[in-house]
Amino acid sequence: MLYQIEFVILYALQSLHNPWLDQVMTHITSLGDHGFIWILTGVVLTCMPKTRKIGICVLLSLAAGGLLGNMILKNLIQRPRPCWIDTHVVLLIQNPKDYSFPSGHTLASLEGALSIWLYNRRLGVPFLFLAGLIALSRLYLFVHFPTDVLAGAVLGSLIALSVHRIIKPQGMR
Repeated sequence: MLYQIEFVILYALQSLHNPWLDQVMTHITSLGDHGFIWILTGVVLTCMPKTRKIGICVLLSLAAGGLLGNMILKNLIQRPRPCWIDTHVVLLIQNPKDYSFPSGHTLASLEGALSIWLYNRRLGVPFLFLAGLIALSRLYLFVHFPTDVLAGAVLGSLIALSVHRIIKPQGMR
């Protein structure tokens, strides 16, 4: 039943495809590949004294999420991807080899963006917007179910909040 509802959403997104949006979404999703944009952002923020605390929280959150989400939960739950179930949908990106739940792109995106936002609201807003676009791109590209993305967002938020709570009492603002 849940798969049916999720496929309805995914097929509705498939109806939006056009050459321009296809190119935009493949580029946006590539920013999240292997957490690249978030790792780079964390490293850059860590290198500047004024934002070092933010960068440390981004990187710690990414490490925790990589371990919990990508290494443990994906392999424990072993949920197939929508593109593995319905192979008739033409993929615009390479078919992922790992399991679907939770969305690693969304997990890393929320960890990174929320970590920034918790320390600097103005700086964090564009990163939250980017995180939302990366999450949406995973649905648009038919490689995740909506609940995969939701779980990645919730888990990423919880991890970022936890790291923030643990680090902030240590003198970080």
